[in-house]
Amino acid sequence: MSKNSPNPLITGSRVFLRRPHKSDMDEFTHLVIASRRFLYPWATPASTPEAYARYLQYCRRQSVCACLVCRKKDFRIIGVCNLSQIFLGNLKSAYLGYWVGASFAGQGYMTEALDLVLSYAFEKLMLHRIEANIQPGNANSKALVARIGFRMEGFSPRYLKVAGRWRDHERWAIHREEWTESVRGRRS
Repeated sequence: MSKNSPNPLITGSRVFLRRPHKSDMDEFTHLVIASRRFLYPWATPASTPEAYARYLQYCRRQSVCACLVCRKKDFRIIGVCNLSQIFLGNLKSAYLGYWVGASFAGQGYMTEALDLVLSYAFEKLMLHRIEANIQPGNANSKALVARIGFRMEGFSPRYLKVAGRWRDHERWAIHREEWTESVRGRRS
């Protein structure tokens, strides 16, 4: 369980999103290490104190909104949702990155977390478009974003370097209007 008080950025029914802190290092890195086989080759989050310190530096950038996904019932860190390369002005867009610990996968936590981060992006930051780049073989991740209204826009060969290799990715995106319709459809 996290040593930090909740101090949520945004709260849902079972999870809340909050900023990462230095004191989260042990819990965070233990979750990553325990989930390494589950996450590889899709994501390689910080698993050492040095890598976690670099992650915290990254989180402080003005163009990043990094959030830990925490379970409400015990405040445990169960994953991460990051908005990065946040562009305001005429573009009003960001990239979405996320992962969940192996023992928390398949329980609906990330569906709720991504709903929360999209709500924050579209309603608080007033963004217009969110893009998620997903490796073609990551069926669970593609199903997750499709479930909350993303659509596949295209394919980018050797797009991102993950786990030391340039990997192909599918570009999935959602616009504010699509998100509004998706939320409305799921609530009716």
